[in-house]
Amino acid sequence: MRQSSDSVLIEIAVDSVASAIASERGGAARVELCANLLEGGVTPSAGMIAVVRAAISIGLHVMIRPRGGDFTYDAAEIDVMACDIAMAKSLGADGVVLGILTTSGRVDVEGTRRLIDLARPLEVTFHRAFDMSANLLESLEDVCATGADRLLTSGGEANCLEGTETLAALVKAALGRIAIMAGGGIRPENAARIIAATGVRDIHSGLSTTIESSVVYRNPRVSMGKVLGREYERHQVTEESVRQLLESIR
Repeated sequence: MRQSSDSVLIEIAVDSVASAIASERGGAARVELCANLLEGGVTPSAGMIAVVRAAISIGLHVMIRPRGGDFTYDAAEIDVMACDIAMAKSLGADGVVLGILTTSGRVDVEGTRRLIDLARPLEVTFHRAFDMSANLLESLEDVCATGADRLLTSGGEANCLEGTETLAALVKAALGRIAIMAGGGIRPENAARIIAATGVRDIHSGLSTTIESSVVYRNPRVSMGKVLGREYERHQVTEESVRQLLESIR
């Protein structure tokens, strides 16, 4: 896997083949492939994983999240996650991204460890469910106990700039046991500042750009989703936006 700068790895969240290709061309080292990024990302389809895998040679990590909403799952949802991990493995993913919390806001160590064991030998990232937990330093210890390779976090805040102090504390507390990857609101204009202030060596960004639909006829009376007019726009990562992020941290 190539590095996207001299010492900092860039991962881009994508939900389309075009965004994955643009991320590779722009210099990203890895993509996190999701569906429905408006919900924070859920598991993409088998078809999406297969076509993205064929289209890019950089790292491909697949989101394993059975639905939007909270991160506490029942037994049937855990079974769905287990099946989706098997699917991602069979389709050539390099890693998976997951996380489970208890109703009291603790990391579900046992449930998460079970899924991580199923995922091996793939890499595993514990995602930003971590930021919804009750005590981040305690949760860091729990995530380490699950055996995850990497923790994606904004420091428990809306974005990494607001969570800078906590991110730095998490990097220090991790003691090299797990990689801390900063994610949440990272853009070319703030990435270098966040890296310098926290000591993270992995960053995660969405970088999506709104693209107007080419459809000419539009029915203004009907919306297929909860966001009015969403049918006539899409969000896509561009090669240039990834390149700008890369250049900003060099």
